[in-house]
Amino acid sequence: MTDNSQDQNVDDLADAIHDGRPLKPGARFRVLLADETLDFKIHIFDDPMPLGRQFIEATGGAPVHEYTATAILPSGDFEDIRLDEPYDLRGRGAERVLVARTDRKFLFKIDDKDLEWPKRFISGFVVKKLAALAPNYALWLDVPGGHDQKVNDCDLIDLGKPGVERFISIIDQTTEGRELIPSGDRAFLESRDLSFDVIKSGGTLGVILKGYSLPKGKYDHDVADILIILPPGYPDSPPDMFYTSPRIKLTASGREARAANVNHNFADRVWQRWSRHCPAWRPGVDGLQTMVARVRVALEEARS
Repeated sequence: MTDNSQDQNVDDLADAIHDGRPLKPGARFRVLLADETLDFKIHIFDDPMPLGRQFIEATGGAPVHEYTATAILPSGDFEDIRLDEPYDLRGRGAERVLVARTDRKFLFKIDDKDLEWPKRFISGFVVKKLAALAPNYALWLDVPGGHDQKVNDCDLIDLGKPGVERFISIIDQTTEGRELIPSGDRAFLESRDLSFDVIKSGGTLGVILKGYSLPKGKYDHDVADILIILPPGYPDSPPDMFYTSPRIKLTASGREARAANVNHNFADRVWQRWSRHCPAWRPGVDGLQTMVARVRVALEEARS
């Protein structure tokens, strides 16, 4: 093996795949190969169908049996290459091979599912496949205290990196509808038989709980719609306050509850703002289930 990429007797595997042609007869060929640094470099092989151990040895992995070689297919899917079995990269359309040690299991979460993977690295495509996501859902890496990152099918994710523990799924290329919220929030609302709409109005995203039951006898209405506005960066960033429609008053005093007398316009409706704040928010843990619980307690404990 040599790394002389200018050798005239060397064919490029990626070029052959992209051009839809076979490798040149008798030529050696270039493959992009990476170890756990994820720094893909060109390696040149004499054999058009290398063994798994040849890929591992090329990256300096030893002892060989403690490592795996994985072909990354064009879709982003992974395919293991056995140590002593010839592997036709050209026939699979694979341009890149990843070599990594396999001495532990990596745990992570997507929405409300706990998953594990026997390798340090995984692709966006494989995460989606493990979680059985519908094709129209996008995958995002949940970054506590930072900006969530969209994960494409062919992106490689280092599960051994601190903070890479939770992913969320959101429907892609959608401007309206309940799919705009994380699937974990949808699952919670649906499991509680809560009727809800998700509406985007003036660039602001809100969840409306329709016909929410109020504490019996406490207010001049039995039910009201509850609006929860989701801020940019949710679910890492916490919602603040909630809103009711129609305006409701306490039956005992005939007055509005304390700190619940300001109007707020959203989606062509006037809402009653309940100024209730919670400084504690746990990214990756809290969500709409937390807000609904806060709404319930606030309505039960309200005083004039």
